[in-house]
Amino acid sequence: MNVNLVWVVAGWAFLCYASVSLAEIAPPVAQPAYVMPVQIPYNAPPEPEFPEVEQATPAPDVLSEKDLQRAEALLPLLEGRQELYVIGEFVHLGKPVVPVLVKALKMSGSRLRYNAIETLSIIKDPQAVPDLLDVAKDGEEVTRVRAHALRVAVRLAPVEALPTLQTLMKDPADTVRRAVAFECQNVRRPESVSLLIDLLADEEKYVSITARDSLWRLTRRGGPPHDWQGSTHEQRIAWSKEWKAWWEEALKNRGAPPNKPQSEPVS
Repeated sequence: MNVNLVWVVAGWAFLCYASVSLAEIAPPVAQPAYVMPVQIPYNAPPEPEFPEVEQATPAPDVLSEKDLQRAEALLPLLEGRQELYVIGEFVHLGKPVVPVLVKALKMSGSRLRYNAIETLSIIKDPQAVPDLLDVAKDGEEVTRVRAHALRVAVRLAPVEALPTLQTLMKDPADTVRRAVAFECQNVRRPESVSLLIDLLADEEKYVSITARDSLWRLTRRGGPPHDWQGSTHEQRIAWSKEWKAWWEEALKNRGAPPNKPQSEPVS
């Protein structure tokens, strides 16, 4: 009996000692854990290797007789399945091919003539402007071809196209008059403003609204607020007179010294 009691007391004492020792060794529960950043080695991937691309043959400065004959043969193909390829061929030949390309403006097929005009707009050679203006003034030509020719001619030579714009502002085709109203914003001359003011009184509403938008881009003047969308022809005529009075006053004051303020500025 006494021996068993001794072993129980000894075991209890050992357990108490062991629990106290472990409590001293173990870290407190509330202590935060820290993460140490480690830099991982990074090897960049190898640069890709591309094969050498064969450079295109540069366009000639002067076309040979063989190139001229080939360009003549390509003209009918401006309309058809290969039209985009043919346009690219003419663009590659560049400005020397323009005298050949303008021949397409008198060939049959409205799409062919339209694609020829588009090709000339990509080449950007002003020597084609007289031929383009002739197409724009041709009353027997398709309206969309005339409007496109006028658009390209104005972009290539704005001042040279101004007399044609003044002529076409009274064209029977309203689509052509709208093209005139839109393209006048690219001709930064006083004559363009006067032309647009006259187009404000156009009988077609959308032509008048296009002229108003072009006037804003040229002069940055919005004018009095009016209901252009719901306007009548008579109202647009009256509003055109308002713009004309403002423009005449602006021309009189052009170049005049600024008005002196009535009162001295407060220092």
